[in-house]
Amino acid sequence: MTAPQEPTRLAVSETEIAQIIETAHILADAARKTSLAYFRSPELSADNKDDSGFDPVTLADRETEAVMRAILAKRRPKDGVMGEEQDDTPSSSGLTWVLDPIDGTRGYISGTPTWGVLIALQDEAGPLYGIIDQPYIGERFEGGFGVSRLSGPHGSHDLGTRRTASLEEATLFTTFPEVGSAEERAGFETVRDEVKLTRYGMDCYAYALLAAGQVDLVIEAGLHCFDIAAPIAVIEAAGGVVTDWQGGPAHEGGRVLAAANHELHAAALALLAKA
Repeated sequence: MTAPQEPTRLAVSETEIAQIIETAHILADAARKTSLAYFRSPELSADNKDDSGFDPVTLADRETEAVMRAILAKRRPKDGVMGEEQDDTPSSSGLTWVLDPIDGTRGYISGTPTWGVLIALQDEAGPLYGIIDQPYIGERFEGGFGVSRLSGPHGSHDLGTRRTASLEEATLFTTFPEVGSAEERAGFETVRDEVKLTRYGMDCYAYALLAAGQVDLVIEAGLHCFDIAAPIAVIEAAGGVVTDWQGGPAHEGGRVLAAANHELHAAALALLAKA
């Protein structure tokens, strides 16, 4: 029995790469303007998408995604689009944009500045390029196609993950202390108990900080593709590693382990596997 063939990367010309990157920044600029128009507004309200819990969505989420989709329809009509708030648009180019108009809506409606806009471009093998944009702070993290850059209030510079060699010296992030199911929480806690510092509640901003060399690990579960596609591109371009909890591809979501380097990734993965 032959093993399934690995998806191959789509060849993208230098001319098209330049257009893709330009388009991604146009999307991020438009999303920044739209999302900021509603942020910390006393009139902002949230609907609940989850009958058994609280999964908020706002007018800002819907309008921000609609603005980005309209831009893509004009600039890249052959590309597919996957987003959180609308149905998927199929691709005829082999390339698909993965959009999360506001990652961290709970933080957004609470007024915290740790939500972000996630924009990624992928082929069937996974993300090729991504942007994590934080409109309120004015920071933009991008990675892919030979680019790895942070631009913001302190100017622009290359991204780079930390060289922390051991879990004992590592800083770990996750968004929710519960980390999914009871089994998944137990797996997370095996790593948490070995690290120097654990922090909670950052949504996509934790992945951005990992790419910027500020933290070492992010472990989460229950993610969707649009939660993780852009962070994968940015972190890998900065020198980090992102997989699922078995060491496989993570771009379809689920359980995610992001690490600053291969040594930390291997150590955390070994603990997660035991759990």
